[in-house]
Amino acid sequence: MTLTHAAFPAMSRLTQVLLVLAGSVFIALAAQVAVPMFPVPMTLQTLAILIVGLTFGARLGLATLLVYLGEGAMGLPVFANGNGSLAYMMGPTGGFLIGFVGMAWLAGLAVEKGIARGFVTTALAAVVISALLYIPGLIWPAAMLGKSAAALWSGWMAPFLVGDAVKAVLAALVVTGGWAALRARAR
Repeated sequence: MTLTHAAFPAMSRLTQVLLVLAGSVFIALAAQVAVPMFPVPMTLQTLAILIVGLTFGARLGLATLLVYLGEGAMGLPVFANGNGSLAYMMGPTGGFLIGFVGMAWLAGLAVEKGIARGFVTTALAAVVISALLYIPGLIWPAAMLGKSAAALWSGWMAPFLVGDAVKAVLAALVVTGGWAALRARAR
């Protein structure tokens, strides 16, 4: 069971639609936040995606990311730095954008299958899912720009690993904290 389903046991279609829209706005807002880190700043976009997947579940998480990408394709400024267009989506970071859909779906699936239960297992699942995002994220610039493995490692992956691990742990804290708050409210 997901946190969203526990909070809204009799979830109507309208509630699902509103959650998907709210989730896409949450991700869009998080994409605009850049936290200074060394060697590169870190946006909170993937943190929000993990939270959405871990709280909404696989289907609603997937739907949320498809809506989010649709908003970006229509030109809404939902991506990092206020970007949004189909041309931007086809640019060097397009593989990561596509991978976001899988990230949310996998996070939701981890919860639904009971893999992400407490803080530790949720954090571990989030770290693994964050690492898997690099597969489409790096294949895209390798194919589109002809980047070498060394260039991909040094410019596209290594600078982001620490931030991704931090965001995975933060997502686990948020979600397990949400479960604790829900249980406390039920008492």
